[in-house]
Amino acid sequence: MTDLTEPPKLHTPPVTASDARPAARLHYAWIVAAVALLVLVGSAGFRSTPGLMMESLHHEFGWSHGVISSAVSVNLALYGLTAPFAAALMDRFGVRLVVTAALLMISAGSGLTIFMNTSWQLVLCWGVLVGLGSGAMAGAFATTVSGRWFSARRGLVTGVLTAGGAAGNLVFLPLLAWLVDQHGWRSASVVVSLCATAVAVPVVLLMRERPADLGLLPYGAETAPPPVAGGAALSRALTVLAGAVRIRAFWLLAGSFAICGATTAGLVGTHFVPAAHDHGMPATTAAGLLSMVGVFDVVGTVASGWFTDRYDSRRLLIAYYGLRGASLIFLPQLFSADLKPGMLAFIIFYGLDWVATVPPTIALCREWFGEDAPIVFGWVLACHQLGAAVVASAAGVARDRLGDYDAAWYAAGALCAVAVVLCLALRRRPVAPVPAVA
Repeated sequence: MTDLTEPPKLHTPPVTASDARPAARLHYAWIVAAVALLVLVGSAGFRSTPGLMMESLHHEFGWSHGVISSAVSVNLALYGLTAPFAAALMDRFGVRLVVTAALLMISAGSGLTIFMNTSWQLVLCWGVLVGLGSGAMAGAFATTVSGRWFSARRGLVTGVLTAGGAAGNLVFLPLLAWLVDQHGWRSASVVVSLCATAVAVPVVLLMRERPADLGLLPYGAETAPPPVAGGAALSRALTVLAGAVRIRAFWLLAGSFAICGATTAGLVGTHFVPAAHDHGMPATTAAGLLSMVGVFDVVGTVASGWFTDRYDSRRLLIAYYGLRGASLIFLPQLFSADLKPGMLAFIIFYGLDWVATVPPTIALCREWFGEDAPIVFGWVLACHQLGAAVVASAAGVARDRLGDYDAAWYAAGALCAVAVVLCLALRRRPVAPVPAVA
């Protein structure tokens, strides 16, 4: 496939039989992208494990759902708060070092849980260690790899790496659920720890910082990119935030995206499996359904990007949040011991809607904040994870006090209605985007 190889050099002399050259080699950018995809697939699966272990931990240690959910809440919060600074860490210390350290942190956090006997140790291991490790490989990793190594096909690579999160759930959830069911939660923790360590090996051996380190240009580039100024990324992230918080559009976008996180990763991603188990559905079946969400998530995200290029992003968000809220209100009536068509329909629809909000939200950040849009979106994403963290904990407390999750589903539906109102309040930007921060 010639389009995946290094571009031919200009003005090459005629090739003769005596000095025939070997066929063009695969451009190293594709090797770096493959390693990055492996990392992102793995890290997505690692984050999903606590929801699968919730019932087992509850029965063995007597911890409430609220206490167990607090570890997930800390995990989600740190994931979100670390993400805006991940690019700065990679610029300062290098991608290979940061990603390797993050994977080893996940490995340690997961592996140490087999020795825990108190709930604060769960919060430390799965909440703090796994949360920080996962956050260090958030969206900045995919953006950094695609930005440094690709000039052509950058959008394709970014999309594939972003979809790695959904693929991670697809690969790991059924396997981990089976391990928890057949061999106990400790087996799943050990597997996650070993996998995180194993994924670190190709990062150490194959990941490189920039094409120039190998004497290459980025894939598809004809000239070397300008040198990147280092050391300012951290302060710039804070400076951009200070400017954005003075603009009403930022709070509307952050608020609606916080509700997005609350109704996806915080509620469904964390509590769907234990909620289905409450109604007699085997955890392995519930985990399989949740992994299907990842399949349709990819389709929905690609379709939403296509829609975003053609329709008003505000109207898309209003439709997405409105339809999501309606589906969550109906969900309590769909749970049963056996898999029924209604639940399957919910999984397909919800999967299509899961991160469909991302492309129009990014487009609105770009519309309002111009060149600062990537950094602003990083902070909006942090709000997404904070919303997820709050609801992950609150839903566990509601389950302990009320005996089921019904109130949580209805409340999530109401939150989606609030998101619709926030999007209705978001007007078109002024004549020009808000000036970029110098």
